[in-house]
Amino acid sequence: MTTTLKQRLQDDLTAAIKGRDELRSATLRLTLSAVTMEEVSGKTARALSDDEVQKVIAREAKKRREAADAFANGGRAAQAERELAEGEILAAYLPQQLTDDELGAIVAEAVKEAVAGGAQGPRAMGAVMKIVNPQVAGRAEGGRVAAEVKRLLGG
Repeated sequence: MTTTLKQRLQDDLTAAIKGRDELRSATLRLTLSAVTMEEVSGKTARALSDDEVQKVIAREAKKRREAADAFANGGRAAQAERELAEGEILAAYLPQQLTDDELGAIVAEAVKEAVAGGAQGPRAMGAVMKIVNPQVAGRAEGGRVAAEVKRLLGG
């Protein structure tokens, strides 16, 4: 039987606790809590698919990046470093992020396709995003994608 992403998180948490790795165990504990909260939210409890668990991990990693920025801007370097370290731990459970060049190539192709389909002006942005998002899902943040689309559309 193949192990699920949630099971991998639990196994890694156990190993971190045994290895007395406080940072890793705290990070994985919080992430597993977020997964559990997602599972019991709504009308009925359910097990999450690996894709859904991955979305929870991505959301948690984004929170760490935002918190690190906030701490850094507030002059609290030690907390910012810890948040970044937690984000690095979570990044190991996510797909490899696209480089700027790879993202640029995907967006450029989508712009050609959307413009060839007749999209113009503000509607072109939506048409391009509709083409790009499924291709980059989980491998590039929406803000990064939108910025690249705007840049290539000349907006």
